[in-house]
Amino acid sequence: MATPVDFKGGDVEGYLNSQERKDLLRFITCGSVDDGKSTLIGRLLYESKMIFEDQLAALERDSKKVGTQGGDLDFALLVDGLAAEREQGITIDVAYRAFTTDKRKFIVADTPGHEQYTRNMATGASTADLAIILIDARRGVLTQTRRHSFIVSLLGLRHVVVAVNKMDLVGYSKDVFDEIEADYRQFAAKLELPEITVIPMSALKGDNIIDRSASMQWYRGPTLMGHLETVDTSSSLADQPFMMPVQWVNRPDQNFRGFSGTIPQGTIKPGDAVRVLPSSRTTKIANIVTADGNLEQAVAGQSITLTFADEVDASRGDVIAKADDPVLVADQFETRILWMGDEEMLPGRPYVIKIGTRQLPGTLSSPKFKINVNTLEHTAAKTLALNEIGICNLDLDKPVPFAPFQESKALGGFIIIDRFTNATVGMGLINFALRRASNIHWQALEVNKNARAGKAGQKPSALWFTGLSGSGKSTIANLVEKKLHARGHATYLLDGDNVRHGLNKDLGFTDADRVENIRRVAEVTKLMVDAGLIVLTSFISPFRSERLMARELLESGEFIEVFVSTPLAVAESRDPKGLYAKARRGEIKNFTGIDSDYEQPEKAEIVVDTSANSAEACADAILDWLDKNGRLSPPR
Repeated sequence: MATPVDFKGGDVEGYLNSQERKDLLRFITCGSVDDGKSTLIGRLLYESKMIFEDQLAALERDSKKVGTQGGDLDFALLVDGLAAEREQGITIDVAYRAFTTDKRKFIVADTPGHEQYTRNMATGASTADLAIILIDARRGVLTQTRRHSFIVSLLGLRHVVVAVNKMDLVGYSKDVFDEIEADYRQFAAKLELPEITVIPMSALKGDNIIDRSASMQWYRGPTLMGHLETVDTSSSLADQPFMMPVQWVNRPDQNFRGFSGTIPQGTIKPGDAVRVLPSSRTTKIANIVTADGNLEQAVAGQSITLTFADEVDASRGDVIAKADDPVLVADQFETRILWMGDEEMLPGRPYVIKIGTRQLPGTLSSPKFKINVNTLEHTAAKTLALNEIGICNLDLDKPVPFAPFQESKALGGFIIIDRFTNATVGMGLINFALRRASNIHWQALEVNKNARAGKAGQKPSALWFTGLSGSGKSTIANLVEKKLHARGHATYLLDGDNVRHGLNKDLGFTDADRVENIRRVAEVTKLMVDAGLIVLTSFISPFRSERLMARELLESGEFIEVFVSTPLAVAESRDPKGLYAKARRGEIKNFTGIDSDYEQPEKAEIVVDTSANSAEACADAILDWLDKNGRLSPPR
């Protein structure tokens, strides 16, 4: 039970020490919209005596002005700080609040209920020890209830409180409560949640929040606060194998080098043998340094700086682990993905993957399946849309230290970031590494790219023609190849239509298929450039991300972007294949320039415009550029 702070004894220091010794419970409130999450948290703050007089006065004033309780205290206003939330009576952002009772300290995250803000709920759940899932007693178990429960299970939360709220609006009916509890437990049985406590309550009236409800004497379980104060969330993190991702290389001067980070699990002492991953070099711990002095031992949850006994290098993103119990290293994984982007996931598109303290490029495969949050059935899918959950393979550019999420949240979880907007578009959990990645190695070859190109008297290059349909890409590319061939150069032209007759005949024209189309062509181009050829590719390739991916596959200077910048009106007036007319009539969907975007190059090496110049002149301009930049001379 919450008690007001009393300093009459004058022992302020003793009070502060007692507060430090209290353990901390982090929990979230979630569920469908308007289930009473903010009201519940406001009630907890109010009953915990955590509201100052000026806050209470403001609450009384705001309750009369914008409240939803007819002038009575609207506890939700203590949490719904955004103006948009107050106007709509909903929670949009994640609001964090701290309070304390005489038994425990708490940090609670009030997470949004609307489906489009599921990403915010997942963010709040990622650091929680317990989840309170609210259910409106009038509406029962809803789709969003199931979705949030699945995410809670996905993130490994062991403690769940199902708060059947607004019991006052159903006459405190035991039958209604029993039906909702049975419905929820039937669904939750498939999630294998280890501990579920179901409590009937009214956050607005205070029933079963702090004190037992006189209106529900049939209920014999704990009150919400009683459960929050006594639930055992202690874990054995300190007993698990030690690991620490390096967040910062601490070198204030040339006499000190340390490696700083927060220990997610395990225990470390000076003299312990450790291994730095992924390099796998070993050493011993010399000192454990903190701002308050060196430690004889550090445990999970502490932020420290480690110094090594030997000159062993480590960088941000590396992981320090016990030498005899190191974490694994791999670059391909099976993962569970919660997609948070407004635009659907595009398999094969490079994203930035943040895992531990490391960021690096990675691509996701088409989902093996996605999961129906209502039935938990597996259904076929080519991609994932907003709030969908599926199983995908993840391919990283480099091997990274990792652990399955069930073993380590720190090294088993990751976020997915869009390379251009820097927005977080998804989160993922590692199931396991794909072992085949460790069985594949680069085979050294005696005849290399320079030897092949030298024999042909040229520098291997990729001329990547991009532009709208009808801009003249294929015509110009064909002319350039004829001129190069006449000069004795070894070339090959990859044309968009021709490739779709064979290599890419299984692909359509959705955004996901366009990404895969370019990914395959980029890989073929890489092989042909390695063969010493001058490769010409003529594809609309509408997305900057995929053109950047193709560029990054090649060595510096080998990728030459040729933007055929013919305006849409001119390209459409030509319409050599009648495609624009069909697209305007709605007969062709996802047509670039009409109902699918084209992202113009920002820094193309060569820009030509067939609305102002003939195809022949454009081809000559490209040849001139190649000559001036030394791309047609043999490599030294």
